[in-house]
Amino acid sequence: MYASSRPLAYAPTPHSYIPSATLTANINLDEEVKLSTNPSERDLLESLAEIYSIVLALDGLEKAFNKDSITDAEYTELCTRLLKQYKGNLSDERVSTEFGDLESFKAKWNIECPRATERIRVGLPATMTHATSSIPQSNPTMPTPATTSASTQSAIIATENFITFLDALRLGIGSKDQLHPLLSEVIQSTNKVTDADFEGRANIIKWLIKLNSMKAHEELSVGDNREVEFEMDAAYRGFKAMMS
Repeated sequence: MYASSRPLAYAPTPHSYIPSATLTANINLDEEVKLSTNPSERDLLESLAEIYSIVLALDGLEKAFNKDSITDAEYTELCTRLLKQYKGNLSDERVSTEFGDLESFKAKWNIECPRATERIRVGLPATMTHATSSIPQSNPTMPTPATTSASTQSAIIATENFITFLDALRLGIGSKDQLHPLLSEVIQSTNKVTDADFEGRANIIKWLIKLNSMKAHEELSVGDNREVEFEMDAAYRGFKAMMS
């Protein structure tokens, strides 16, 4: 028989590889690829994936808030929830160790999310760090009994929160997990009283950020404890002076 003149499907070389049927792997394309080999590893990966989603969601929320695409109330609720979920995932020691810090996590997964980064650094929604009095003012020159009563009640609550925080410091409490919630109550309650940037208010935000950057078990140093007590006492006096 004559040799076939049909061209080969590939260019032959002295080292051309011819697959062997006995060595060819059988791959099921419908089979799920498993990223983990045990339940513990799966839980870890799921927690890291959730943190990734939270960071992206928080960045989108901040963008929507800056564009006035969402109300203050909706933003505050969603932002508070996302920050709580973020901290909740990192409360697991294994997750926290694998996560490292936010900057290294973002670099590893090639995300930026600058708005979420800032919000996580502060640890509170923007509506809580900026004065936004919630007391209705139908006529500022002629306050009604209802608005006067609401203002008085809000001022009392804010005063109590200041005193509670200062008492905690004087009792020697310095851990992040005890002080941060108390100081958060201070800024939230003062925001409900006044839109004014009273003397010392900036220091409340400064210490909120400081406490938020600490791990739950960490404590303020003796020097920090004295400084925060001095500055919060000054903020309390500034708040009372504004109210008088």
